[in-house]
Amino acid sequence: MSTNLPAILGATAGAVGLLLFVAILICLWVLRKKITRTSESSSTDLSPQVARNDDVEMTRSIFYPSVSPGARCFSLEDLNKATKNFSEMNLIGQGKFGKVYKGLILDMIVAVKSRLASPSQEFVDEVLKLSLIRHRNLVSLVGYCQESGMQMLVFEYIPNGSISYHLFGPQHASNGRLEFKHRLSIAHRAAKGLAHLHSLNPPVIHMDFKTSNVLVDENFIPKVADFGLHNFLRAEDIAGPSQVPPDSQFLELGRTHGSQFFTEKTDVYSFGIFLLELLSGTEALQLQLKMPNQAIREWAREYDASRDNSVLIDFKMARSFTEEGVRDYLSLVSLCLSEEDSKRPSMNLVGSELERILDREMSSTTIMGEGSPTMTLGSELFTSSS
Repeated sequence: MSTNLPAILGATAGAVGLLLFVAILICLWVLRKKITRTSESSSTDLSPQVARNDDVEMTRSIFYPSVSPGARCFSLEDLNKATKNFSEMNLIGQGKFGKVYKGLILDMIVAVKSRLASPSQEFVDEVLKLSLIRHRNLVSLVGYCQESGMQMLVFEYIPNGSISYHLFGPQHASNGRLEFKHRLSIAHRAAKGLAHLHSLNPPVIHMDFKTSNVLVDENFIPKVADFGLHNFLRAEDIAGPSQVPPDSQFLELGRTHGSQFFTEKTDVYSFGIFLLELLSGTEALQLQLKMPNQAIREWAREYDASRDNSVLIDFKMARSFTEEGVRDYLSLVSLCLSEEDSKRPSMNLVGSELERILDREMSSTTIMGEGSPTMTLGSELFTSSS
């Protein structure tokens, strides 16, 4: 018995060692499987985690300004708060797209256009395309919303209203006198905005350029509004009685001559009407009613300073212009109003000619209004009339 004890102890130790070795192998195998599962789980969870972060960023972009140059998607709750539930006190206008409300969102004053409409992908696509267009003389589209059967467009707010308001509005609303050189400056900058639209690929045609769609900011710098808005309009928005009499060829020509399609040259024609209204301080239709037997384009082409031009030139300009400047200005008007599209200049050429006339007027006229030799700039463009 004693002789077999060492052998028994050796066998026992060997068995224990084998068991320990097997146990270690099992532990290592289990640990390796755990590590593998953890690694696989981490790899699988990576994308959902990123997606969750992206969702947070998308949600934040609704409430906070985005670094993206495109439009932000606002929630209806955001715009309700911005406009105080679309209060009538914040209603500032109404156009073909719908009512326009003034609002405050993220310390930014905005104009919100709202209408009843079903949501559509085309609406979003058009918003995103137009919101990428940026220019000093264009009103920026900054956001949109589609909720609860509503479609809303959010624009930067332009504080000093439209050119039509200052030209044709109530007498008490604007008691100022806009000098000829200032009107030239407004026309030149508006032309730059329209020219930028035409320079894009593909070109963006305004389709509804007019004095009410040229707004002025706090420094009376003009910005062209509502470009591309025609693409949002439905058939019932576009249809409706025209303010132009059936026999009025002058105002209708820019939209019907030679083609049923809008082109850059139809915008040029509309710009010619804008120039005429800017000089005369009178709506084109009213001008035509005052002289029904004479084509306005011929009148502009044959301008004679020796004749009575009380209808053609806004009396509020007094004599703050040169005859040569007005003559060149009206020659440009005549070209823009050409019956044939091919004879109308491009907006780039229109802008260059207006700049040339403006530069000469600035160097030739130093007397403003009643003879004061001062120049007014920025928010002082409107000098009080006597």
